[in-house]
Amino acid sequence: MDNKNVVGRFVWHDLMTNDVLRAMDFYSELLGWEYQIEHSSDFVWKPGEGDYPLIIANSEAHGGFIEIDDDIASHWVAYVEVKDVDSVTDNAVKLGATIDRVPFDVPGVGQSAVIRDPQGAVICPFVPSHKLPAPSGTFLWDELITDNAESAKIFYSELFGWLAKEGNLHQLNDYTVFKSTDDTQAVGGAMNHSFRQGRAAAWVPYLATDDVDETVARAKTLGAQAQLEVIEVPDEGCFAILKDPTGAEFALFKPI
Repeated sequence: MDNKNVVGRFVWHDLMTNDVLRAMDFYSELLGWEYQIEHSSDFVWKPGEGDYPLIIANSEAHGGFIEIDDDIASHWVAYVEVKDVDSVTDNAVKLGATIDRVPFDVPGVGQSAVIRDPQGAVICPFVPSHKLPAPSGTFLWDELITDNAESAKIFYSELFGWLAKEGNLHQLNDYTVFKSTDDTQAVGGAMNHSFRQGRAAAWVPYLATDDVDETVARAKTLGAQAQLEVIEVPDEGCFAILKDPTGAEFALFKPI
């Protein structure tokens, strides 16, 4: 990732989970993640102090784990860097989104908000208060799994200024690639898929692995469930979509 211009790109990920310790053990066993426990005075989902396990991979911090109430389904949350959180949040409301949390500040980290798009997927605009480069190499891609990609294209193009391009990345259904406003880099994707029918849409992170087949098999022994079995995509790589033992969906990806 070109860190000179990360506005409009995914820069951080949090796992909102009902069982932080089980999730930490799962991803550590599966992908070798390590953790650094920080103390936070605020969280994306709700205010309040508490421990925040940072995800450490390849000597970089990539995200963290946040404990949520049992009545909320576990899910990954992605952060997109923007120029102004307040204006993006206001625009989201005009576009039909709901605001789960109005813009808030995390000391030493930055400003964010929690937006739920018209199809129910959660996304967080973010402005950092530091000059650290965005992490890379672990969260390789973010994909909106939905049953209405056409509506999603309109919403996110208006929200972040992304350019929606047609693609056939998975050779499954019509695929949308979201590109940066200058049309130089793909930042994420969206696809219709039957396993989301009747459920809220969700942003799913694609996590790096050296061997998708082997890692999927190990994930299943650790309590994960396959949502979409291993698929090879010519000229792109290999991927699978799973649900971790706490119920959060994620994908494994080995690019060519």
